[in-house]
Amino acid sequence: MSLVPAFEIGIWNAWILMIWLLIPFFLEPLNIIPKGREKGSDFTAEFNKMQKIALISFHIIYLLMLIYSIFVPLKLGTAWFYAGLPIYLLLGLIPNAMVFWGFATTPPDKLVTKGIYRYSRHPMYLAQFLIFTGVGIATASWVFLLVAVVYLITPLSFIDAEERHCLKVYGDAYREYMDRTPKYIGIPKSEKT
Repeated sequence: MSLVPAFEIGIWNAWILMIWLLIPFFLEPLNIIPKGREKGSDFTAEFNKMQKIALISFHIIYLLMLIYSIFVPLKLGTAWFYAGLPIYLLLGLIPNAMVFWGFATTPPDKLVTKGIYRYSRHPMYLAQFLIFTGVGIATASWVFLLVAVVYLITPLSFIDAEERHCLKVYGDAYREYMDRTPKYIGIPKSEKT
């Protein structure tokens, strides 16, 4: 890992690993993955100004990471590549695909509680963080790794507002879901006193 990252456009760059993150955007117009979980509902209505800024920043980071990946070569045949690839595939890409499968197979007016959503109410953020982390290791890019950490921290400011929105839309069904499912994968649900 060097202090100044290498920039070059090539076939064997990080974009090969990142392109899969664009699939949901192409599937939405085909109605394979529903655009909105609730008809006529704006989930950002529960957000305050700082949470809206965090959400916009979150999406900008996502876009910048996709663009940055075009210029960062993979470190093929190195320990970096072989360490990053399993993190990317097994801990990031497969769980991320399971997230979108849950959305695609659940009617838009129903709460997604199956698949990976049985284990976490917010698995997408961690899965995408692990995708970025795996790509960062496979490219030996400290920039990717640093931005991955920022990408993981940013949603922490608006997750509670997302949950307030889900409580408003789904009511008791979401409250029951919250009672039985931890907020994050790997962090056990705390017992109520």
